Amino acid sequence: MTGSDEAGAPQRCAGLRRITDLAPQDFAASWGREPRYVPAQALPRDFVDLLDTPAVDGLLSLHGLRAPFLRVARDGRTLADGEFTRGGGVGAGVGDQLDDTALVRLFAEGHTLVLQGLHRTHPPVLDFAQDLAADLGHPVQVNAYVTPPQSRGFAAHYDVHDVFVLQAGGDKRWRLHRPVQPHPLRDQPWQQRTDGVAEAAKGEPHLDVTLHPGDVLYVPRGWLHSATALGGVSTHLTVGVHVWHRGHVAEAVLDTARRALADLPEQRTSLRPGVDVADAADLVEDLAVVRAALLDAIGAVDESAVAAQLAARARSAERPAPVSPVATTQALTDGPDGLPVAPRRHLQATLQPTAEGSVLVSRAGRLPLAAAEAADVTAWLAAGKAALLAPDLTRRLLVAGVAVPAQPTPT
Repeated sequence: MTGSDEAGAPQRCAGLRRITDLAPQDFAASWGREPRYVPAQALPRDFVDLLDTPAVDGLLSLHGLRAPFLRVARDGRTLADGEFTRGGGVGAGVGDQLDDTALVRLFAEGHTLVLQGLHRTHPPVLDFAQDLAADLGHPVQVNAYVTPPQSRGFAAHYDVHDVFVLQAGGDKRWRLHRPVQPHPLRDQPWQQRTDGVAEAAKGEPHLDVTLHPGDVLYVPRGWLHSATALGGVSTHLTVGVHVWHRGHVAEAVLDTARRALADLPEQRTSLRPGVDVADAADLVEDLAVVRAALLDAIGAVDESAVAAQLAARARSAERPAPVSPVATTQALTDGPDGLPVAPRRHLQATLQPTAEGSVLVSRAGRLPLAAAEAADVTAWLAAGKAALLAPDLTRRLLVAGVAVPAQPTPT
């Protein structure tokens, strides 16, 4: 777990504090072990600011969202997109925009509406998700489930990522059962174990709890769960945490070792003419040579090589905080001289040395820097606040999406 110490971060663990009553070290000790219910009274505030009924209706009817951003389901069946989409009319004829007329009927009939990818489409959720991901050190996605009274959207199943359920409105009863596949990976979904899941769900639940507005439920990956809305409309946010695990470390180790083997001439040598690569007996000698070289290469892999591999994956797993293309360009109209700039949040930026100087590698891309500029950028990133930099450097940082215009800090 990491603290939220990035440039421009408003406070440490701001996202994590909203969803747990545990101190960071206690939360880390309990991570991934068992489900945990946290009542609203133990948390600083509810989740209406993240998503309320007017915001849901606005997303469904006013923003022109397309089918990938909504699923509609009832009793375990997910509808085809064509059952709730249509074209937008003159000047907006994209054919798979959400059809709010169809959604009124479907919701009244008892279908659950699943707003997907809210961490990309709804600003309050985007800000929260990025802060939480920085706190956890794991990528985060957020969906919303809006369920009509007395309805169950999905049968008992498990997820291949950890989940925080944030109850925003209404009440929902949750039943959780122990895993049939502990700590499942992405390629081990519950559909591969439908019989075991169905049988386990018949037993006494490990946890049977009703969430009220402001409550939180943590569900580690692999735990079976199902939910039913009670009384009125229920709205909850599902925060999916796509955890890093040791399998990712193993992949980075093996890939680094494989690339090291490519530098060895004997490993690039062609197999003999007439070889049958489908015959195990024909590969015994070659396999022995490769196995020995691979074991040596694995033993030589150091932590920095593994970290570099995983850093690239971590950068691509999420996006940096939003920037304003038009406002940024307007700020440059009078020239960058005297324009204070702050580091863009959630960049995950590092400086890497090159023959010509350095390159700033971040979620915004790669930006070459002269040797003299690298020291200024390093200090600026470390300070994490607005500063005046050289005009040409200021312009390039803004245009590259690394910096954002900022007002001078009052003195």
